[in-house]
Amino acid sequence: ILAFYASNAPMGGNVVGIDAAAWRYFSRTPDELSWAESALLAVLPNAPSLIYPGKNQYKLLEKRNRLLDRLYETGEIDTTTLLLSKEEPLPQKPADLPQITPHLVNKLMSQGHKGERIKTTIDKETQEQVVKILERHHERLALNQIYNAACLVIDVNTGEVIVYAGNVENEDKEHGSDVDIITAPRSTGSILKPLLYASMLNDGIITPKMLVPDVPTHISGYNPKNYNQKYDGAVSANRALARSLNVPAIKMLQQYGIAKFHYQLKKLGLTTLQFPSSHYGLALILGGAEASLWDLCSVYASMARNLNQYPDYNGEVNAKPYFIHRNLLDKSKTAEVTEPLLNPAAAWFTFQAMLDVSRPEDESSWQSFSSTSKIAWKTGTSFGFRDAWAIGVNPKYVVGVWVGNADGEGRPGLVGIEAAAPIMFDVFSRLPKAEWFRTPYDDMEKIPVCKLSGHRASEICSEVDTTWIPANCVETPVCPYHQLVHLDKTEKFQVDSDCENAEEMVHRSWFILPPVMEYYYKGKNPSYKPLPEFRSDCKSVVEENSMEILYPKKGSKVHVPVTLEGEKGKIIFEATHRDKGATLFWHLDDLFIGSTMDIHQLEYVPLPGKHKLTVIDDKGKTLSVNFDVTE
Repeated sequence: ILAFYASNAPMGGNVVGIDAAAWRYFSRTPDELSWAESALLAVLPNAPSLIYPGKNQYKLLEKRNRLLDRLYETGEIDTTTLLLSKEEPLPQKPADLPQITPHLVNKLMSQGHKGERIKTTIDKETQEQVVKILERHHERLALNQIYNAACLVIDVNTGEVIVYAGNVENEDKEHGSDVDIITAPRSTGSILKPLLYASMLNDGIITPKMLVPDVPTHISGYNPKNYNQKYDGAVSANRALARSLNVPAIKMLQQYGIAKFHYQLKKLGLTTLQFPSSHYGLALILGGAEASLWDLCSVYASMARNLNQYPDYNGEVNAKPYFIHRNLLDKSKTAEVTEPLLNPAAAWFTFQAMLDVSRPEDESSWQSFSSTSKIAWKTGTSFGFRDAWAIGVNPKYVVGVWVGNADGEGRPGLVGIEAAAPIMFDVFSRLPKAEWFRTPYDDMEKIPVCKLSGHRASEICSEVDTTWIPANCVETPVCPYHQLVHLDKTEKFQVDSDCENAEEMVHRSWFILPPVMEYYYKGKNPSYKPLPEFRSDCKSVVEENSMEILYPKKGSKVHVPVTLEGEKGKIIFEATHRDKGATLFWHLDDLFIGSTMDIHQLEYVPLPGKHKLTVIDDKGKTLSVNFDVTE
């Protein structure tokens, strides 16, 4: 009865209970109060609306001192304590209650814990430091009208949430500071790319350094582009992830399967995918879906915990993060005894790629970050610059940061690496350092890999490295890009049996990319050697795969733009050919529309409707694509 009274007694104003009163009036817990302070709280419930700190101070002083005299008379305190207690001044006004984790408190209340004493896993000192970090960065971001930020820190090995900062405080309360961003679904940007990479390694579809196409792509009217609007032709899967290239990610998702990846994300723990995979399409990997900071940090923490526990798996690799102390919880609600969804090697290679997150040096707006300890990290930026993400992982902690506006307003410069990454690294700088993950060699195999393509080496690969790959990847295809070519004795021209005796030929292994990949790749890789031309007396030979139409793609829908003057703009048809000196002849619906040399681009204004574009080179090689023109 006394405890119930102490928790519900009115203490003046809107203060209820001794715990709240001790904090509001003295900024301390009840067990830290002096005799004078305890006596003051004891007399408040007698007339809480008339007498409390800040109101009728003289009468309040009289009541407090009268109780102190009574305590002296009953022998509870001595003369010295009585005199010193009466000399203590009264508090003038209520102090603010500590607001260290207001969003977590609201979450606990919404879960039915109102009025309960809850012991959480939050580390008070770290929480306060992170709140200050958010407030400091908030001052900078607010200058660009970016008003909200959130941070979640999870202990990898235990699953305990040690920091829960759901938002930053805004003075005017007009910018959604009460919104708990940690659980709010937001557009993911590129933050899911590591999960696709890990899933493909896990399923043995790629090797870490396998080349992925990075070329202009048109898929049923969808034209994804890299952030820098440039293309590499081909790039290794791990570098595509480190550089967060969009086109290779789309190509990888096409290969893996949209429906399969959608299902994988749900199995990993993303609870916000409310629509079928067809609703998201290929944009699923570039921010077409929504996720919460809570779910994302949980997935990355599970991957890290899997690595830490390997090979001594104890059945709690997929433990969910939690913020109520586990002694007070049913453990079955925080741990699922299931096999890990991503094998240790897939997780390790993914984190290795995330260690090397960087941006091309010629993009001066990007920054590079480094730390005294290794951190695997990834940023994300949603379409329209509405959400900026940064998630970092080491063997001890996962740190997730979101920055933006709660109402969804986009702002220039609201990108992950500029807005969210600096906060993430500031938070890591306040956390204990950690050694890097142990390499899970038992889940790997060492095999010959083509140095140029990243595929398993074929018998004719010219440069081979023996390297570790996930054991699941040993059945991936051998290198398809090395081919035997037949040259004359000078090795300057290609020949075949129709124009050269077999005994006079020189056979060489040659690294050959498809024309469109080669077109962009050779500009970024000076060491790439294009195939030699055929000797003049071998002109009858028509090389297969020597030419490719870059735009439009087969079955695509093309929109004709309108100029500022209101006139119809032109479509630029584009193709590439291995032979620099080749002439291409262009036909639209059997009508000759022009020829090109060197740079094969042709402007034209086609009428709305279905069309067939045909390109013929000077050796008779012919390519055609069908496409639709819309107004």
